[in-house]
Amino acid sequence: SAVGLGNIWKFPYITGENGGGAFVLVYLACILVIGVPIMMAEIMLGRRGRQSPINTMRDLSIEAGHSTHWQYLGWLGVIAGFLILSYYSVIAGWALSYIFRAASGVFTDASVEVVKTEFVSLVGDPEKLVAWHSLFMVLTMFVVARGVQGGLEKAVKFLMPSLFIILILLVGYSMQNGEFNMAVKFLFTPDFEALFYKTDAQGNEYMSWNAVLIAMGHAFFTLSLGMGAIMVYGSYLPADTSIAKTTFMIAAADTIVALMAGLAIFPIVFANNLEPGSGPGLIFNTLPFAFGHMDGGIIFGTLFFVLLSFAAWSSSISLIEPAVAWLVENLSLSRIKASVLMGIACWAVGLLTVFSFNIWSDVKPLADIKIFKDATIFDLLDYLTANIMLPLGGLLIAIFSVWIMSREASMEELDMGDRPGYKLWRFLVRYITPIAVLIVFLNVLGILTFK
Repeated sequence: SAVGLGNIWKFPYITGENGGGAFVLVYLACILVIGVPIMMAEIMLGRRGRQSPINTMRDLSIEAGHSTHWQYLGWLGVIAGFLILSYYSVIAGWALSYIFRAASGVFTDASVEVVKTEFVSLVGDPEKLVAWHSLFMVLTMFVVARGVQGGLEKAVKFLMPSLFIILILLVGYSMQNGEFNMAVKFLFTPDFEALFYKTDAQGNEYMSWNAVLIAMGHAFFTLSLGMGAIMVYGSYLPADTSIAKTTFMIAAADTIVALMAGLAIFPIVFANNLEPGSGPGLIFNTLPFAFGHMDGGIIFGTLFFVLLSFAAWSSSISLIEPAVAWLVENLSLSRIKASVLMGIACWAVGLLTVFSFNIWSDVKPLADIKIFKDATIFDLLDYLTANIMLPLGGLLIAIFSVWIMSREASMEELDMGDRPGYKLWRFLVRYITPIAVLIVFLNVLGILTFK
């Protein structure tokens, strides 16, 4: 669930935009202080409830002697995961389509303009986007319909090792054919001036803490926290499995994949004099150009987009699982029926994102609100989920875990005793993590700014 488009598509470009090494250092600190404690809490809640996030939060609130209104935290996660998958599937469809574009040699010796035109042509064609969106959704629901052991577990056991193998191959290729030393220096040599000092449109330099807030937010979002996915996976976790060890393994794997993606991408970027901070188009608008001008670029370009699709697929499975689990538990539907029902509903909502890039690109539903003046329907969905629903969900998980749930219950579930490790986790989740998440939450809402 944790390893997905955010690691391979988003992490490199936001690192490029925010000074490289210093941003990576802050990001790693945030993984430890924010991500790991909340993930432990979410897995703990999932395993103790052993149900979908909605039913888990209802039963755990009863156990703690509090209002069952806490079940709405479960609803928040389920709805957030559903909405995210609706547009995640469209973006993942781009990656699927680029597998075939790269393999067919479309980008061989192509200019930057040709590569960009290819991307514009794809997103501007609603029929193509609907087709790729549909294919990805079918792949996702096929795995989910097969259940936990028959579908989810088997798929992840295949997808994740494959992802690591392809990444290792790409890093090896970058070492031989790219500016690897320059990439290592960029990623691991802190430049705090580049992190904190920015330049406005008039060329004036000013100090800003926004890069730190971006690192905090990405550390939170990259681990799939607050959307019910980690909670529902926690419900399938064996009773004798250490939550602390599991969490650190997940966080480590997630971080390693992100750093390896950087080591695969930035040597290629620097070798071709491309801009590391070129934004979301880093992969779709610049890497195909780089692969097209390399020896063996067809093979490794194809492998890269296979990797991206694998990562998106393994995450998409977890995004819809909380909703499917709730339908199975509460409406007595079979997993196949529940998966088909949610898949069709999610596919239909995804059409809003498809059309946001072409025939509805001029539709700005909240244009009267300044910050949403240029926001399409896709932009609004992305903002609602990533900037509001997920941080709110994470904040409520932290509050419930240590302020509502009894100390005895959390100690029993984490099975750490009253040792220093448990005390540190409780202190972080009780005070440090909620404050940090609240800062991110208020910042993305524009209520609190740092300049």
